[in-house]
Amino acid sequence: MSHEISNEKVENGLVEYRVWDKGIRIFHWVNVLLVTTLMFVGLIMLFKSELGISGLAAKIRLKELHTVIGYMFAINLLIRLMWGFAGNPFAKFSSMRPKISELSIYKQRLKMGKNPQYLGHNPIGKFAVLTIMTLLIVIMVSGLIRAGTDIYYPPLGGAVTRYIAADTVDPATIKAYDNTGVNLDKKANIKPYKSLAGDIHLYSVYLLMLLILMHIIGVVLVELHHQPGIISAMFSGKKRIAGQCEDVNG
Repeated sequence: MSHEISNEKVENGLVEYRVWDKGIRIFHWVNVLLVTTLMFVGLIMLFKSELGISGLAAKIRLKELHTVIGYMFAINLLIRLMWGFAGNPFAKFSSMRPKISELSIYKQRLKMGKNPQYLGHNPIGKFAVLTIMTLLIVIMVSGLIRAGTDIYYPPLGGAVTRYIAADTVDPATIKAYDNTGVNLDKKANIKPYKSLAGDIHLYSVYLLMLLILMHIIGVVLVELHHQPGIISAMFSGKKRIAGQCEDVNG
């Protein structure tokens, strides 16, 4: 799909385009910060014994910290999802639909020694963005489920405590990792869902780590060998390109 871009200027044979709007750039760097922080806290949670962290209170505090940061991650991601319908043409999901045919042509042209230029994501980048965005959504949803069933945080925590509270017990008095006032049979009923959400969350994060590494390597290779300026564009929002862009009308 092509886009008409009005903001451009010619300078030393290059054409400068405004590509990534402020909303995209803010999301990207806030997401980098939050995901990195969540992974750091998550690793502390996984290896707390090796780090000398012990006790139930410390365990709960770490989970609460992870959850609060997770809320910020979720809000940022939800804003990005909405921006995918309201942002500029290159921010919209309609411009990022990956196509096998485009990918095949792109790879063939690279093998021929050509360097097709794109303002938005190239065909490989579109598949990468779709995969990463889908994984981020899975991580968000599984994290919220885990937070609700494990330490009874919103949005599911209230429903969970109402379900597991014993008769005549106020659900608001139910505390994480404390069976006081809890119907143990009902708590056992939700344990498989809690465990499943935890497993999905953990292994999705492992996969995200791999994809982030592949993303960084891919971006650096494209920057060095095929299309210089794609890294700086995520700071400035602008790309400077010589020649015809594949995703811009004439």
